[in-house]
Amino acid sequence: MNNQKKVTNVFYISLVLVLLTVFAGAVFPKGFEDLTGNINSFITEKFGWYYVILSTVMVAFCLFLILSPIGKLKLGKPSDKPEFSTLSWFAMLFSAGMGIGLVFWGAAEPLSHYISPPTAQPETDQSFKEAMRSTFFHWGFHAWAIYGVVALALAYFQFRKGEPGLLSRTLRPIFGNKVEGWFGTIIDVLAVFATVVGVAVSLGMGAQQINGGLHYLFNVPNTFLVKVIIVIIVTILFLISAWSGLSKGIQILSNANIVIAALLLFSVLLLGPTVLIMNMFSTSIGNLLQNFLYLSFDVSPLNDQKKDWMASWTLYYWGWWMSWSPFVGIFIARVSKGRTIREFLIGVLIVPAVLSFFWFSVFGTTAIETFKKVPGIGELAVELQLFAVFKEMPIGFGLSLIALALIATFFITSADSATFVLGMQSTHGSLNPSNSIKVIWGLAQSLIALVLIYAGGLNALQSAAIIVAFPFSFVLIMMMISLYKDGNKERMRLGLTLKPDKRFRKNTESQKK
Repeated sequence: MNNQKKVTNVFYISLVLVLLTVFAGAVFPKGFEDLTGNINSFITEKFGWYYVILSTVMVAFCLFLILSPIGKLKLGKPSDKPEFSTLSWFAMLFSAGMGIGLVFWGAAEPLSHYISPPTAQPETDQSFKEAMRSTFFHWGFHAWAIYGVVALALAYFQFRKGEPGLLSRTLRPIFGNKVEGWFGTIIDVLAVFATVVGVAVSLGMGAQQINGGLHYLFNVPNTFLVKVIIVIIVTILFLISAWSGLSKGIQILSNANIVIAALLLFSVLLLGPTVLIMNMFSTSIGNLLQNFLYLSFDVSPLNDQKKDWMASWTLYYWGWWMSWSPFVGIFIARVSKGRTIREFLIGVLIVPAVLSFFWFSVFGTTAIETFKKVPGIGELAVELQLFAVFKEMPIGFGLSLIALALIATFFITSADSATFVLGMQSTHGSLNPSNSIKVIWGLAQSLIALVLIYAGGLNALQSAAIIVAFPFSFVLIMMMISLYKDGNKERMRLGLTLKPDKRFRKNTESQKK
């Protein structure tokens, strides 16, 4: 274990790349913003179809594994039991997987689609339905399928096959021992860099919204300097949490997130248009399922309005989920030992998606209904809209304080989890990376977040997510091939079938040998 805690070349190469990015963004902010914007435009224009098809293939792959005999394989030895309770497991994967984004976009995204829909007439009942359906689509099964593929591959190869918790080692069935050389190093460096940038996008959003809330509530200046102070304070807090370890800091904070989120969610549900919220929740799920296949493959080649809308929303999200997938996948894999593939994928794919649907139904419906009465909300900056909606509700000030607390705990949890994941990836997959390594990565991701805010705010954040996702998407394809190849081989070795009969019980017993 001591050898595993030693830093590898992945650490040094990744850190150099991060520092070069920080330097470029800090010294040449305008040039950095223009460069990321141009690359982003090229990817979305030329490879939008690729992002759309790949994300949909990953959904299909997860469903296939759930329904196939491969789903009976356990992520670990047959005697292994889950380390965390089901509730804590859901809390940790939900907090790590969505976190700040849910609060940041909870009211703002449905409202944006209502005002500027992809196809419907703006501010109509049809645009209301389209707004909710689009939001559900962006935060639903595709996002969690991307996370699920990475997490499943890591958990399978680490806990069942005895590999280190490195993304490169999930590709051994394809590349053999090459994953232990320079090829594996490239894969792991790419995963680390994608993690740093992906989490920095979320942290940047969190800093912007905390500043926005403080400005709206207490007239604190909405400036870059204030955001720097916020990031410094939160960095200190999440480093303290990271120092305390996975089973203490992250688990406690994740459980706190769920409590605070539930308090805010049900407060808005009861104080807002409750019946309409529940009606939109049910109708929007049906609307999504009815149009799911079309939405999953649509790239709007003959509709310039929707094509531009997709570049700003759908393709950005697919890129964001892919850039976040190394971080979320590694973390979810770490806390999922002892569960079967089927149990794991059902939990990861279904439960968080449905919870996200309910979240956006509550905040999105309330925001749109409030906007109908107070149209000025739609003209505010994105990070201010949630607090403007709360201002029009009973006990709105209290709701805003709860929201700020939730953003802060999500902020800390995401950054805390990321330092653990980055530490793992740069110490040969150690399940307990040293605190000094976690501190270095914590500071690095905070610096990237500040650089992205300084270089162009939300536009730079969005561009960074899509750019980093592109090279990593090829790793995702290889991970699916590798996982199926080895999982099917294991299934055939054990003679597993779809029928849960006596033969299966005998096969289960044989796994213990």
